[in-house]
Amino acid sequence: MTLPGSVDALAALLAEHGYLAPPSLATTLYLGLVLGKPVLLEGEAGVGKTEVAKALAAALGRRLIRLQCYEGLDATTAVYEWDFAKQMLAIRLAEGDRSGLEKALYSEKFLLRRPLLDALAPDPAGPPVLLIDELDRTDEPFEAFLLEILSDFQVTIPELGTIRAAAPPIAILTSNRTREIHDAIKRRCLYAWIDYPTAERELAIVAARAPEVPAQLAAQIVRFVQALRATDLFKKPGVAETLDWGHALVALGAVELDPDTVEATLGVLLKYQDDLARLTGPAARALAETARRPA
Repeated sequence: MTLPGSVDALAALLAEHGYLAPPSLATTLYLGLVLGKPVLLEGEAGVGKTEVAKALAAALGRRLIRLQCYEGLDATTAVYEWDFAKQMLAIRLAEGDRSGLEKALYSEKFLLRRPLLDALAPDPAGPPVLLIDELDRTDEPFEAFLLEILSDFQVTIPELGTIRAAAPPIAILTSNRTREIHDAIKRRCLYAWIDYPTAERELAIVAARAPEVPAQLAAQIVRFVQALRATDLFKKPGVAETLDWGHALVALGAVELDPDTVEATLGVLLKYQDDLARLTGPAARALAETARRPA
């Protein structure tokens, strides 16, 4: 599929695939596509950063390649490694004739492509969407390693040389901002901050992503979650938790918020004991009663 011709066209395409992008985010994504620049998305956990890449891949008909970051991630896991078992088998099969074997062992035949290298490979559908998820979980050495890929979309493998992408992948990086991403990475990216949605936008998201939730219940859920975020919590619920709660309440047969059901299902929204203890009892019931009353 060809790239959309405008910001509005991209926003509409994302909406068709269940992602309602605000104008600033749609503009950043569009510029990333047009300019061939990586996009760095920051925001609290659960606000929909990962979903941007998923929706973009679906909307453009491209393959999604995801690198989930974690502490200690290195090139062996992220880029490539050699198929040791296959190499050993080739050595045994070669028997006495081992001329040229060393060179053959370090050829494409024995190369295991990990996400970053896989994203550089040609694809008939077009360059894939490369999602480097939760970059803030890695360390600075890995960020430094990423610079070559984000600058020139190439990687260097000592045994094979430099491998370049014929067409750059659509790179989306995300960060929950548990630590600051290095300036060298940020300079190579376009940047967007994804905040918690407004009540109106969150209600539209629920309607798009959880259409089985009755309209009255959806409105009450959104009012409750919006009020909950205004309280003093260690971890505020994101859009992901709002959707999960909607699914959970429908599974329980709820048609409107009931204080008892709210209290019983708070663990869908809140993931820390201190937050649960703070909201259990009168506080949760008061929020539920408020959410039941239309604004």
